Amino acid sequence: MKKYISLIISFMILISASVSSFASVDGSDIVSIFEYYYSLGNNGIQTINNIEKPSLDIYGKGLVLIEASTGTVLYEENKDEKLPPASVTKVMTMLLIMEAIDKGKISFDDKVVASEHAVSMGGTQIYLELGETMTVHELLKAVAVPSANDAAVALAEHIAGSETEFVRMMNKKALDLGMNNSNFTNCTGLFDDENHYTTAYDLALATKELLSHPKILEYTTIWMDSLRNGEFGLANTNKLLRTYSGMNGMKTGYTKLAGHCLSGTALRNNMQLIAVVLGSPTSQDRFNAVSKMLDYGFSTFSVISESAEIPDSIQVTKGKTDQVKICLDDTLEMVVLKGQDKQIQVLTEISDSIEAPVVSGQTVGSVTYKMKDEVIKVIPIKTVETIERADFTDYFIDILCQFLI
Repeated sequence: MKKYISLIISFMILISASVSSFASVDGSDIVSIFEYYYSLGNNGIQTINNIEKPSLDIYGKGLVLIEASTGTVLYEENKDEKLPPASVTKVMTMLLIMEAIDKGKISFDDKVVASEHAVSMGGTQIYLELGETMTVHELLKAVAVPSANDAAVALAEHIAGSETEFVRMMNKKALDLGMNNSNFTNCTGLFDDENHYTTAYDLALATKELLSHPKILEYTTIWMDSLRNGEFGLANTNKLLRTYSGMNGMKTGYTKLAGHCLSGTALRNNMQLIAVVLGSPTSQDRFNAVSKMLDYGFSTFSVISESAEIPDSIQVTKGKTDQVKICLDDTLEMVVLKGQDKQIQVLTEISDSIEAPVVSGQTVGSVTYKMKDEVIKVIPIKTVETIERADFTDYFIDILCQFLI
């Protein structure tokens, strides 16, 4: 026993000397080459450049095609021109409805009582009667399928107390989404108002956000349905649901001032596209414009969505534990020309070990995506936990355990 005590004391003296020799080193003063590199920033490619714009022979005052996961603009004509949107306004209305449902503010089973203001709406409607009660589910179906104005107002009042307050929420949400060229004065788009306007691009942003609530697709893909126990039929105004492969939304619109409008969404081969046209001369022109933009997108581009494989952790030296968990700080999501996805090179650089102290979020490596020697995106590899530096007690306990085992 005396022999073991003597050995332990000797080790304690050695450890004490070692700890004092490196205790003054502050890990926070060591800036890795990775941290310096990433401070320069690299956001990757977000737009498709150097591609000759196709001649699609389509008609509309404002047009845009974007890929939904990245927001990449694939085609546009006057995408930022301020124009009346007619009932495509209801993309914003449905977005606020879905947000209220997802946040638990309202539920699909809520009973909504039709007000005098709601039943006064003209245009397309389900002919709500004053005091009539329907569920949120039924009214949302009436908004998404035939574009019922009375149903939209009833839901707006149920959420916000009044249409005026609901419109204030619409405009706030528009600003939050970067819809900088939009202003709404009602939740239906029924009334032509010079202060009620948006752009093809802004509506694409709103549609993109609406798609983040996948439950809405259960409504926007309905072709035929009914209300009031089958007594009132519903037919979808988006005729592309029956004719365009992959079509899953979103909203049509028409007034004399706005012309024929459509925000159309379609999904093929894991790529979700959004095509918006405002101010088409005829109903067929808007469907033709959206179809051709979608055809162009699906035939020309593909989406890369990739997360590189990295180890779960790396070694820690001089720490209270000997491993630290790590993760990729982001994933690669981008639109490329068809076939280019096969040209992507993935280069992973990661430290074998890191010296404590380690802070959560510390950069320890990188994954670089390249195409033809051009860097597309660099994603940091970071720690996801904090590891404190080992002290004298930690070393002593560790040695003691080794002797006692």
